[in-house]
Amino acid sequence: MDRAKELGDFLKSRRAGLNPEELGLKVYGARRRVSGLRREELAMLAGVSVTHYTRLEQGRAAGASDAVLGALARALRLTEDETAHLKHLARPSAPARPAPARPEHASRSVRRLLDAMTEVPALVLDRRNDILAWNRLGHALLAGHLDPAAPGSPATRPNLTRLLFLDGHFRELYPNWSEEATLAVASLRLAAGRHPDDRGLAELIGRLVIQSEEFATRWARHPVRTCTSGVKHFHHPVVGPMELSFDNLLIPGESGQRIIAYSAESDSPSKAALHLLDLSALDFGPAETAGGLSQSVKAAG
Repeated sequence: MDRAKELGDFLKSRRAGLNPEELGLKVYGARRRVSGLRREELAMLAGVSVTHYTRLEQGRAAGASDAVLGALARALRLTEDETAHLKHLARPSAPARPAPARPEHASRSVRRLLDAMTEVPALVLDRRNDILAWNRLGHALLAGHLDPAAPGSPATRPNLTRLLFLDGHFRELYPNWSEEATLAVASLRLAAGRHPDDRGLAELIGRLVIQSEEFATRWARHPVRTCTSGVKHFHHPVVGPMELSFDNLLIPGESGQRIIAYSAESDSPSKAALHLLDLSALDFGPAETAGGLSQSVKAAG
């Protein structure tokens, strides 16, 4: 990822989204050559020189202080996630050579934990949203049309973002697909800002931009947001509508892997639907690869 270009494009997108009049700036004339704020106006609001801001928008962020970045974040009305993203782009860690896109695997203990979570759908993701493992109920909820053994091999491993944009069956799970798609892109953009040297992540984004116009359009808007918990609405082809809470549980270490678990309120229609889904999931056979403890996956652990 070209960090300098990303920084400039991000600043331009946020500057274009501001209304001068709402910020108390006088607008002279009926027409403006640019949408949103001019560079000069943003620099004034942030209390920095136009030259300094222009250098940042050109991707030349060397020496940018926390005070300047904080002032720009306030002037641009950035969210906490957007402010963190700005700082990741402007204040990169020590440069590193892009690492090969090596496949990851969920550890044996994490796969065992997943299999023990018998009453909730759960899966393990890496920072690219590759599904490294799922339990039987997680497979039944999200991808019953896919081979339950798919996460066990890098060659067949599903990716949540790719499924969302390129898999019609997965897309139909979400009655509010557009909202889910925007959130997925926003989360991926945040990950890309934090890990600019992740070649696998860059390759995923590049393929999605080419293969999905809907993804490319959202990516160009530079949404940035993280979502660690909340509620998702599903319309499952087997058990119908469900409202499930979800939580992202970060696995300690540097891998960036996390567990996503879904749950329903006690005595709710969604809880009953999950129970029915659990019964229907028995048709898939034993959860030999749902959690990843089959012979083929043991070899990878």
